[in-house]
Amino acid sequence: MFYTVIDILGTIAFAISGVLVAMEKKLDLFGVIIIAFVTSIGGGTLRDLLIGNTPVVWMRDSTYVITILSTAVLAILFVNQLKYFRKSLFLFDTIGLGLFTMIGIEKGLEFGLLPVMCIALGTITASFGGVIRDILCNEIPVIFRKEIYATPCILGGLSYFLLQQLPIVDAYAYIGGILVVIGLRLLAVKFNIRLPNIYRTT
Repeated sequence: MFYTVIDILGTIAFAISGVLVAMEKKLDLFGVIIIAFVTSIGGGTLRDLLIGNTPVVWMRDSTYVITILSTAVLAILFVNQLKYFRKSLFLFDTIGLGLFTMIGIEKGLEFGLLPVMCIALGTITASFGGVIRDILCNEIPVIFRKEIYATPCILGGLSYFLLQQLPIVDAYAYIGGILVVIGLRLLAVKFNIRLPNIYRTT
């Protein structure tokens, strides 16, 4: 039940993120809903295909489709209220990043994968919905730019496995991993922490 709640919360966060990007690009209603869908399920779909978990989860459980549709409609109706939150797009994207990182890791553990593979799956789950969203919206995906995006997912995953070594409830380690991802992403943006630039300036 705990993991299902986290999964649904991540789906909602990324659906809102997708709606905000799509409306910023002035897409029509169909376009907004499609972007909400790919942002929410793009990473999870790729993850499931990689581990052979087919049909992919959203095709087997209509809860995800209903959740995304409902969230998209509500976000469209209350988009002006959402804009009152400072940097709301960044906020929802960051929350989704943390939640989906741990969902991907959990799925890897279910399939008996090594921790490093689980962290890779977590990063894919969290990041690639946003990659597909940005490509469809004619933007260079954030993960491929200097801004810190995938790195918090990796470090959050490492934190989860380290916390598991402590004598604490597994759910606390899970929440700890989520908070590390969200916290690192927030700190990176606040203090303008970026990956090194490999291109020489002229």
